[in-house]
Amino acid sequence: MLPPININKWIEENKSLLQPPVGAKLLYTDIDSTFVVMIVGGPNQRTDYHVNETDEFFYQFKGDMILKIVDKDDTFRDIYIREGETFILPGNTPHSPQRYKDTIGLVLEKKRGPENIDKLLWFCDNKDCRKLLFSRSFHVDDLDLGKQLTPVINEFYGNEEHRTCKHCNHISQKPSVNDHIK
Repeated sequence: MLPPININKWIEENKSLLQPPVGAKLLYTDIDSTFVVMIVGGPNQRTDYHVNETDEFFYQFKGDMILKIVDKDDTFRDIYIREGETFILPGNTPHSPQRYKDTIGLVLEKKRGPENIDKLLWFCDNKDCRKLLFSRSFHVDDLDLGKQLTPVINEFYGNEEHRTCKHCNHISQKPSVNDHIK
């Protein structure tokens, strides 16, 4: 059993590790736990939508964030999670966390079993199109989700064919870092 952690002290000591594109670092690394607990800092550089089969718990420790989601009826919408607020995202909901400069959140997920498959999805960023551009499924075989997302994100941005919409021919570009909510 691991001892309690002072989150403020942990953040101060690990702030330099909360870097784009994902900005996530494990708070606990207990392989016997049924949970994965991450601290996620901003800014990030993400346009992907992550799909996790299980619920995710968000607590916005410092600053505000936007959780972009795709509802079950394929509607794109934004959920604002303000400093001090929590939110539970239902499993299998495509979501894209948008974190800004000097923001910090805690994310709690259920550890994946061998049967669980995560996905990253990218949609055309032409607002009149929004068709699926690219999808990659993978098994999270490590506690460190951020470490496993980065190669898939780099694969998408490193290949113009992946970023080109087959419906409207729009080419999605790598995002810039956002310092604040627009």
